[in-house]
Amino acid sequence: MAGIIIPIVCYAIIFYVVGTISWSLWKQRKNKPPAWPPYPLINATEEEMDRRRDEVRDMLSHKALGAERARRLWDKLQRAEIGTGLIHEFHRDFCGHGLIRTEAGVILCDIEDGHFPGPAIAAWDNEREFVDFFARQSDFTMSGWEPAEPVFFTEDKWYRNNQRLRTEIIDRFL
Repeated sequence: MAGIIIPIVCYAIIFYVVGTISWSLWKQRKNKPPAWPPYPLINATEEEMDRRRDEVRDMLSHKALGAERARRLWDKLQRAEIGTGLIHEFHRDFCGHGLIRTEAGVILCDIEDGHFPGPAIAAWDNEREFVDFFARQSDFTMSGWEPAEPVFFTEDKWYRNNQRLRTEIIDRFL
């Protein structure tokens, strides 16, 4: 008789323990917040977002890169392999602006997925034009806020100052 009752009691205990653990795990999963997005969402009005954009815009430097830095940038890009260059973001989707060496010179383009250059926004085939252009650029103009710089300027709020070239990025590349 004990040979029948003891295994039944043991199975009952095992089923109880396994059931309790399974129930506990299911409840934890059910009550767990979703993993996406990995940051708190901001529930800001359009006016608040515009105010924040203006605040960031006002912090951008207006100091020009200068001819020496622009010349060093050209030289460094000329030493890069064709199809590579200054790519400062490496992640999925839109990665901002990049400067890519081509057979003809250098192009400014949008970078996708960390290494795919898009169509040229601007192109330079000689050092003088490149240096003249970049010597006068600043964080502010490269961010897309300055209408007097049509190469960089945009009215698109998402595109403006979104992973654009900056002095800090250029210096890190050099």
